[in-house]
Amino acid sequence: MKIVCSKENLTDAINTVQKAVSTKSTNPLLECILLHVEETFVMTGYDQELGIEKTVPAAIFETGAIAINSKMLGDIVRRLPDQDVCLETKENLFLFLDCGPTHIELKGMDPLPFPEVQNVVGENIISVRQGVIREMIRQTIFAVGVDDFRPILTGTLIQNENGVLSFVSIDGMRIALRNWETKAENADFKVIVPGKTLNEIAKILLPIEDEVKIIASKNQIMFETDGCKIVSRLIEGEFFNYKSSIPQTFTSTIVVDKKFLLASIELASTITMNEKRYHVKFCISKEKLVVSSKTDLGEIREEMNVSADGNDIEVGFNPRYFADALKVIEDEKVLIQFTSTVGPCIIKPIENDEFMYLILPLRIKSEA
Repeated sequence: MKIVCSKENLTDAINTVQKAVSTKSTNPLLECILLHVEETFVMTGYDQELGIEKTVPAAIFETGAIAINSKMLGDIVRRLPDQDVCLETKENLFLFLDCGPTHIELKGMDPLPFPEVQNVVGENIISVRQGVIREMIRQTIFAVGVDDFRPILTGTLIQNENGVLSFVSIDGMRIALRNWETKAENADFKVIVPGKTLNEIAKILLPIEDEVKIIASKNQIMFETDGCKIVSRLIEGEFFNYKSSIPQTFTSTIVVDKKFLLASIELASTITMNEKRYHVKFCISKEKLVVSSKTDLGEIREEMNVSADGNDIEVGFNPRYFADALKVIEDEKVLIQFTSTVGPCIIKPIENDEFMYLILPLRIKSEA
């Protein structure tokens, strides 16, 4: 093979496909990037769970292929001069890189055993703007579980049903739900995608209007953009029936300024130390919300005006759980609904069902 491409395009492609390269594998080939040239120049990373193919703009002079250690190639290319790079393979699996005054020879590996990233074939195909998918991941990924004893919860449910695309993450103490209307009513699917995969996909997608095509099959899901293909395995099993956990009746409801509430929670949590042991307390009474915390280090209390309806209530929460949700909400004001001192709390928009966050409270210990 022999191609010439810009250092910028080469660096961008390496950074993209590296997200699917294994960092520790008994198979050294999985620690490599595949460089493959036919009609186009394509770079591939694949750890057998996540596969990424990236087409790189290049002038093609000879076809061919070679596998090169990912970390080594990335480190070298980043240090090259900002000029066009010539990549050429010769005998004995050597890759030659020429960039301005720099000449480098790298020992590669046989590309033939490199696992192929299969296209996902299915009738369940939807197209959504890249920026939307990127935001849907950002607004739900923080609630993905980390308990390997419940592998189902280490993934996010992605479901397209009746023209509405939903991302749902659960970690046992909270639920994060984000909806988007696709109007693709004949492309229903329901899959569980590993949280690790979605984290990497969010880094690849751009906040732009260009669309990403999503194709789901029984075992895999594919996100395809112009010049980039991302294929992930799915988590097998039945996802938690989260809809049955969402309360329909509430004893107290408030409308509150999101930024003000987030700032109050972050201030109160500065003395909580161990967030699992020390809660931040919400006290709602007469259209006032008091956010407070009290530990051996001291006491913090802040009061704010809110629009309130229903009974007075005093309830405690893990401050990080509440802050995580508020940080990803773009709305200036949010509706917060309380069921009881021990029942779940709901955070949602005032006028639609674009998102929903459910958080379980912590039991408040009586203060002597």
